[in-house]
Amino acid sequence: MNLRHLAPRSILAPVLLALLSTAAVAQSAQTSPTALRRQAKMLNLTTYRLWDGNAPGQQGNTASDIPTITLMAPSPHDGNGTAVIIAPGGAYVWEASNLEGRQVADWFAAHGVTAFVLHYRLGRKYLYPIPLLDAQRAIRLVRFKARELGYSPNRIGFVGFSAGGHLAASTATMFDNGNPSAADPIDRLSSRPDFVVLGYPWLNAMDLGQTKVITYCSMLKLSASECGKYAKYNPTALVTSKTPPTFIYSTTNDDTVPVMASVRYYEKLVAAGVPAEMHLFLRGGHGSGLGKGDPLLDVWPRLLEHWMRVQGLLTPPAAASAQHK
Repeated sequence: MNLRHLAPRSILAPVLLALLSTAAVAQSAQTSPTALRRQAKMLNLTTYRLWDGNAPGQQGNTASDIPTITLMAPSPHDGNGTAVIIAPGGAYVWEASNLEGRQVADWFAAHGVTAFVLHYRLGRKYLYPIPLLDAQRAIRLVRFKARELGYSPNRIGFVGFSAGGHLAASTATMFDNGNPSAADPIDRLSSRPDFVVLGYPWLNAMDLGQTKVITYCSMLKLSASECGKYAKYNPTALVTSKTPPTFIYSTTNDDTVPVMASVRYYEKLVAAGVPAEMHLFLRGGHGSGLGKGDPLLDVWPRLLEHWMRVQGLLTPPAAASAQHK
């Protein structure tokens, strides 16, 4: 028997087993509920249901039936008193929850803004006004949690992309002051956002236009007979002087959403005396998120940062008040 060849194996085997056991334990720890909760806490992630019980009109108990907001908080002591709710796009059929949700929330959190990604109900199962009800409830809930989570109840913005941009504009033009006699204290609060950010918004979603066909209905394959009732959810027709300050970003050659829909909305804002800023880029396809590495489009988040800074939204409330005296 040649012991020279056996010795290395006898030494290595326990080492390999130990390494494999350690890896298995580590993998188990990573996937355990306790570890996931710990990881979420480290990343400042928390998800809240918009309603404690069933949401109005809820038709099931799957994830798609339960509207939520997921909190992505700034680093401790970095918050500046501003919060945003982010509505990803997806043609009211699905949600681009990473490109137009998580990535955007990370950007805001890095700038000291408390960010919430909205998961709203959509599709043929949840037609309008259900998505709007979810968005309005999200604003009330975020306002209700302001003191607990450390931001101002009067500095809550709504950010939306594509269909989420239509939803954001809808919250800016179809809001109420809350029901003071409501049993639920959240419903007593206003659903008006304090500012709005629209990224390549689908503002003609409910516009009859020249074709007399609402594109929302085409996308969700609704019949003409059931389509007319959605025209009242056209935010461009509902702009007033009470519409909150608005920032708009879009691209001229967007082949999915016509840029002129954003231009018309901007014109309405200006005519109503609403503080508004719009940036139109020469090129860039639909669904660019924060720019996706395009040297031209990567500029727009910096323009948004400048706009928010001028509005005092990136400065703690006390300092912002001193700046504007």
